[in-house]
Amino acid sequence: MSAGFGTVAAVDLGATSGRVMHARVGANTLELTEAARFPNTPVRVWEGDRAALHWNLTGLYANVLDGLGSVARTDPALASIGVDAWAVDYGLLRDGRLLGEPYHYRDERTAAGVSAVHAVVEPAELYRAGGLQFLPFNSLYQLAVDAADGSLGDADRFLLVPDLLAFWLTGIAQAERTNASTTGLLTADGVWNDAFIGRLGLPRSVFPPLVDAGTAVGRLLPPLAADLPFAGRGPVVTAVGSHDTASAVVAVPMDASRAAYISCGTWGLVGVELEQRVVSEEGRSANFTNEGGVDGRVRYLHNVMGLWLLSESVREWQRRGLRVTLESLLAEAAELPRPSDLFDPDDPRFLAPGDLPSRIAGWFAERGLTAPASPAGMVRVIVESLAAAFADSVRRVVSLTGVGVETIHLVGGGARNALLCQATADRSGLPVLAGPVEATAIGNVLVQARAAGFLGGDLETLRALVARTSPLVRYDPR
Repeated sequence: MSAGFGTVAAVDLGATSGRVMHARVGANTLELTEAARFPNTPVRVWEGDRAALHWNLTGLYANVLDGLGSVARTDPALASIGVDAWAVDYGLLRDGRLLGEPYHYRDERTAAGVSAVHAVVEPAELYRAGGLQFLPFNSLYQLAVDAADGSLGDADRFLLVPDLLAFWLTGIAQAERTNASTTGLLTADGVWNDAFIGRLGLPRSVFPPLVDAGTAVGRLLPPLAADLPFAGRGPVVTAVGSHDTASAVVAVPMDASRAAYISCGTWGLVGVELEQRVVSEEGRSANFTNEGGVDGRVRYLHNVMGLWLLSESVREWQRRGLRVTLESLLAEAAELPRPSDLFDPDDPRFLAPGDLPSRIAGWFAERGLTAPASPAGMVRVIVESLAAAFADSVRRVVSLTGVGVETIHLVGGGARNALLCQATADRSGLPVLAGPVEATAIGNVLVQARAAGFLGGDLETLRALVARTSPLVRYDPR
């Protein structure tokens, strides 16, 4: 390793796939190599009278270890490992033992938690305290279900997904703030809201200590360091922006005072970065959220259903026996005329897995409209509907915050989707800069590298490195 450079590994778990990235980082160097990539496929388990949806988290952990083993064989002196993942979902433990595979946020059980929580704390009060948008699967609603059915009483620790992976790697239980901010149980000061926890009847003792991104969690457990095999005591596990969007926003090469971002993967997170929260009634009505960012920044954003609509539709067509891929359908869709009628991608009917093309067709039929008949036509209307929702969210965030947005940065898997990027530029009237695709992993490694001393500076300094080393594609509105 050359002087002034260091190597770290990012464990980046998304809602549909996971990856382990090996990175070389220095003041003018940012090089990522994929060590492992694997699907993240939930499983249905029969529970009484229903089939419950769970994450196969132990399977993901096995894939993570395989990826880290690949890194160790080429770089036994690796300095650090960081873990990011999706938000809101968690594992319950007792005496360090996982009590069951975590529930998937798309599982139908969360509906009961909404009414239970709102009977105790009104939505407006929840928003004033935490600034969190309403999503029916937010952690506090899931915890209310666990409290009602007795599951929470069996646990002595609650760990969000990335914190659970870090616990399995180090034996140390902590909660990183960016992801903890999605639970609905943090105060404006970023500490556990003991008052709400008590009012909801949740045991305060299960909530772990909170840490900031950049904090050293601990060394790999000695047997893991030896088995993988890393040299000496092995790398440090470093807390990063453990909510994947928090890490992605670190890697957006933007001027935050003049730009909006769209972190586009399974979900499309559309927003701006602020120094202070905005908890206005107008923001609550528009369902904008204030989530924790790295270095105490605020991610003020709105969730749009995202590329889930495309990936789940393709899975449905493949289940029907059609030989289609998303790539081929996007190419066909690009040749079709722009549709005149769009649908609301945030309609709750599109949240659960299943036959999304039929649900979209039903949305049109209820309004006396005709849905596209072909898969390519359906893909085009999905893309245009997402782009319209993205553009509307940008306009709303400008109105709610006063940020003078001049450019939209679109990062994540959606940056590969030229049709979506161009449609977003067209419908917003603003230029779209697409990339980097692996923004989440990049943000993860940047926070690690700074903590290890390979980099210095604030978020703007880190973003300048991304801008120098990552090619971007510009889409101007037509």
